[in-house]
Amino acid sequence: MPDEGLGGGARQLKSIRPGQIDDLGSTRRTQGGCPIGAPNDRVTVVVPTYNEIGTLETAAEGVVAHGYRLLIVDDNSPDGTGVLADSLSRQSPLISALHRTQKAGLGRAYAAGFAVALESGAEVVCEMDADLSHDPARLPALVAAIEAGADVAIGSRLVPGGEIVDWPTWRRLLSRGGNRFSRFALGVPVHDITSGFRAFRADSLQRLDAASSVANGYTFQIEMVRRAHSAGMQVTEVPITFVERTAGESKMDTRIVFEAMRLVTYWGLKRLFMGRRR
Repeated sequence: MPDEGLGGGARQLKSIRPGQIDDLGSTRRTQGGCPIGAPNDRVTVVVPTYNEIGTLETAAEGVVAHGYRLLIVDDNSPDGTGVLADSLSRQSPLISALHRTQKAGLGRAYAAGFAVALESGAEVVCEMDADLSHDPARLPALVAAIEAGADVAIGSRLVPGGEIVDWPTWRRLLSRGGNRFSRFALGVPVHDITSGFRAFRADSLQRLDAASSVANGYTFQIEMVRRAHSAGMQVTEVPITFVERTAGESKMDTRIVFEAMRLVTYWGLKRLFMGRRR
């Protein structure tokens, strides 16, 4: 892939070697809010990968086309995704790769990536999937919501203007049912609480302390919204079109579904019990 296709001219994230992430486990905290509206390279998009070699390059091109920095967090993919990530990082100063030694869950991957992004001075930190189900063209809309004052901006499939394309009926029912149950149990007024296409204001993300999350699978997304709502943060939903992946395999399995049911039920009961004690 030619260099000009991946952009350039911006500061590069520091190189992080395997095992070095432990030094970044506790993120740096700042006083007050940080102003938004700086150059685009102050936006870092964190993309976790595991066997995404078929779509990563296209996703990377879509991110850096906006002038945003991209941090690929690879969990030692056996298909060579990590090798591709290194190749992309050599072709563009906007791209960096963080290699983890094993597949340890989505939540841990995001926590590691967030820590590096914050340590590197990002003012807005986004997250998205590498499988092209999240369109990088919608990233500026999420960043604009942060610039308008939101602490967290969620790319939502379930608000007016949002859409899901090419999902089987059972996946639609599972997603809508899970979101409705979570919204009811947790008392969180967010329609698409499970969406993994998001943007965070940097100082707000620091307060959410992703490294201390209990959930490790997709329930991590629910936990972050729950924490944001409990902290009184402004959470905004931005409509997106979600398209089913055309390459690779979904990471959704019964273990992830059971983790969500268990934790959301626990959090919901805890909320109910605490409410009655007041």
